[in-house]
Amino acid sequence: MRIRTLTLAAASGAVLLAAGVLPAQASGTAGPASTQEGSVSAADLLAKVTSCQQISNGKYRTDEETSATVPVCGKNGAVFWKADMDIDCDGQRTSKCNEDTDPWYQDDTAFHQSNGKPLKADSLPYVVVPSSSSTWNYSGAGIKGGGVVAVIYNGKVEYAVVGDTGPTKIIGEASYATAQALGIDSNPETGGTDSGVTYILFKNSQVSPIESHSAAVTLGDRLAKQFLQNN
Repeated sequence: MRIRTLTLAAASGAVLLAAGVLPAQASGTAGPASTQEGSVSAADLLAKVTSCQQISNGKYRTDEETSATVPVCGKNGAVFWKADMDIDCDGQRTSKCNEDTDPWYQDDTAFHQSNGKPLKADSLPYVVVPSSSSTWNYSGAGIKGGGVVAVIYNGKVEYAVVGDTGPTKIIGEASYATAQALGIDSNPETGGTDSGVTYILFKNSQVSPIESHSAAVTLGDRLAKQFLQNN
């Protein structure tokens, strides 16, 4: 992840839910097939995150030049935040994600595929979490690489994995594939959205292999149902 200078304002929510490891055989090389995944509606999930019990020691900025307005919030078995979405094109070099398409491009991600290679931002929906700091330690909150995230935007739910880490003071970023699936401009230089994105991350969950999007959808749908029942 890079530090952007584009102005993108904060405005969305995310939640993390508890769950186990779900093995799968899918390679995850193909992009997400639809913009509404699983059986749980965006409205039902959003109804559970209308208020925030802040668990972070302070708040995050959505971009380098914005003020810190976004807290990390806690629910039973989950954490969430509401922010913008910047586009992460980091990872394996492809025709859509490279130095020419993305001024902030980096050829690695914090978490890797089962074969040891970085993730593919243009085909795998993944979310970026802030690197651990005194503000918030994601691993201490039960969030793991490969953990499942329900990303909600404009009435749609997309299941992604925790795939990369970013600056310690900035929040609100997801991969090219995540944005594309949700109908958000996925251009890594000029795309993204200023607001309206809710990120729901499920605690102690982990997709195996991390690159299997179908496994993320299956596990995410099950955890989303549990989240509704437990909150």
